[in-house]
Amino acid sequence: MSRTSRPRRWPALVLGALMGATSVAALAPVFTPAYALAVQSGGYADLVARVAPAVVYIEVTKKVEATGLNPADLPPGFPFEEFSRRFGIPMPDQPGGPQGQTPEQSGVGTGFIISASGDIVTNNHVVEGADSVTVKLSDGTSLKAEVVGADPATDLALIRVKAGHDLAFVNWDNSGGLRVGQDVVAIGNPFGLGNTVTAGIVSALGRDINSGPFDNYIQTDAAINRGNSGGPLFNAAGDVVGINTAIFSPSGGSVGIGFAVPADTAKAVIADLAGQGKVDRGWLGVAIQPVTEDIAAAIGIVAPKGALISDVTADTPAAKAGLKRGDVVTAVNGTTVESPRDLTRLIATAKPGAKVMIDFLRAGQPVELSVTLGNRAELPA
Repeated sequence: MSRTSRPRRWPALVLGALMGATSVAALAPVFTPAYALAVQSGGYADLVARVAPAVVYIEVTKKVEATGLNPADLPPGFPFEEFSRRFGIPMPDQPGGPQGQTPEQSGVGTGFIISASGDIVTNNHVVEGADSVTVKLSDGTSLKAEVVGADPATDLALIRVKAGHDLAFVNWDNSGGLRVGQDVVAIGNPFGLGNTVTAGIVSALGRDINSGPFDNYIQTDAAINRGNSGGPLFNAAGDVVGINTAIFSPSGGSVGIGFAVPADTAKAVIADLAGQGKVDRGWLGVAIQPVTEDIAAAIGIVAPKGALISDVTADTPAAKAGLKRGDVVTAVNGTTVESPRDLTRLIATAKPGAKVMIDFLRAGQPVELSVTLGNRAELPA
């Protein structure tokens, strides 16, 4: 997969919350009908009644060493370090428990059921490093869950419960059809309070918040807070258009700028996790950078668009196919590449071993060639 050489920054806060276990009021189960329910004049009450049984609350625990040290002095990878780092929440010292008992950290988040058999989608940062994961259904039932697989690159995870009976579930929508200004509804577990519904609109699409190489977030003004992490963002028909993942906030609370992973991204990732517990992504073997106006003028192209190849690693799919430093990639399989982010995402969504057609400019002249992609997962860490 193509890469850009930019520092990893986190201007947004992920939404999971560190706190003790919180009681959640039981809700009467409502079975999901087969039809899509449009929003009526009474608001979103009917929609919420239909989809709420598929929204679950997730409690995780992680045993930690009784160090008594300042968390800032702990090594990278300390349990729930990711929560603390992304939220800006200092982790407390961990005194030893009585009679040598090992202390635990607790966290809460949200998820949603996507199959009657108990497959549940949430964020990777909600369950990452957890020793135990407990799912609380809308009727108050608590079930132990197993982590089937996780993908840190998109912050998605698939967990599974066995209820002994069919569960209410929700369906994916194609978030590629979203429009700015469209109504959306978020359901989640903010601050461990339990079932909470908020509504808003799609504020923007295709947001890059510098959280990773595949940023393509839906931005919404529906109020979402810590603990909403991993919860669904619904359209007016009650289909999932996104997974609430991050907020931008100077205070840690909602200021009306939230971000959700689009459903069309999540569907492919979750399908891979369900099938093999991991995600394999295509890989080119190039370093890329934006085409600035100065670069466009220097290499003789009209518009500053595309992805400029700044380096090609030897013995990689790109090198074997004949791509060279200075080439400007303009399309992959006919899909236009406006920026390096587009190229990264298009290559990553293709499967290793797939042949893709790359359109590019070399010395101002259009060229097309076929590249057989490698596997990003096989790269050294």
